[in-house]
Amino acid sequence: MTPDRRKKIAETAAKILLETQSVLFNAAQPFTFTSGRISPVYTDCRRLISFVNERNTLMDCAVEILDDAIGADNLDYIAGGETAGIPYAAFVAERMQKPMLYVRKKPKGFGRMAQIEGVLPETGRRNVILVEDLQTDGGSKQVFIEALRAAGATVAHAFVVFHYGIFPASEANMKDLGLTLHALTTWWDVLEVAKRDKVFDTKTLESVEAFLHNPEAWAAQNADKVKTSS
Repeated sequence: MTPDRRKKIAETAAKILLETQSVLFNAAQPFTFTSGRISPVYTDCRRLISFVNERNTLMDCAVEILDDAIGADNLDYIAGGETAGIPYAAFVAERMQKPMLYVRKKPKGFGRMAQIEGVLPETGRRNVILVEDLQTDGGSKQVFIEALRAAGATVAHAFVVFHYGIFPASEANMKDLGLTLHALTTWWDVLEVAKRDKVFDTKTLESVEAFLHNPEAWAAQNADKVKTSS
């Protein structure tokens, strides 16, 4: 895939996220996450599953990226992480005509006590890619990766619709987990499209850009403003 094509995909995905309000900017009343971190930006990729045309475009692009970077013949199973990754894994698996799995955060506690749903054979080739909706620092992927590997899968790649792309821990966590991360777009791409299309006022864009360059410093300067997110 050429750099121009890759950039076009990132821009297309960013535009769709903005148009479907799957990414939000609010510098005046920052969002507060469960970690306690505050931010002028918020991502909700769960909204995307309700937008058929936009969803189809994004998933076609996802398959294009994966086929180019990994090769369809090198992937045996598509695994979705509970819960937001499950629909995206299904969309990708259907397009690539691959068996699908989904991985719970912990065994369900009854019946087969399964943590991995679907069928992962005990023998044969088991190259699995983990699919999720987004990645901030990547720490939450460990439980899914460990479960898949414990079941005998080879997991070298992960895919997300949206990668924050601003936290150094993300790259470090991927390296520690032995994963290559593939994503459609990042906050930098969204900011570029938002600037180009004048989606938000200048003050908001400047504040968001300051956050992306230094989230901790931005949070310290805006600690008195809060908007709760779920």
